Amino acid sequence: MLQPIAHYGIHLLAPLFVALVFYKNKWQQAFLIMLAGMLIDLDHLLATPIFDPNRCSIGFHPLHSSFAITFYLFLLIPKKSRLVALGLVIHILADLVDCALM
Repeated sequence: MLQPIAHYGIHLLAPLFVALVFYKNKWQQAFLIMLAGMLIDLDHLLATPIFDPNRCSIGFHPLHSSFAITFYLFLLIPKKSRLVALGLVIHILADLVDCALM
């Protein structure tokens, strides 16, 4: 029961917290951009079955690979890509928590 609450809580509340604390003047825009980080879950469509509650996404799906995660971390450096990168990194952190709670 704790697993889905933690997983989706991080997906939604962490970007909201970051937006409200660090992007006060444009928190709504920042929040939506970071939420767009959930789009990397489209790589689940490549898996069979598409959803497996016992599968850890990290290291299994292409956009959840160590190569992709390294790329997301480098995207944190330039200011222009930072919000997108924050959304992606928060997404990966939520998935890591999900994997740890399995």
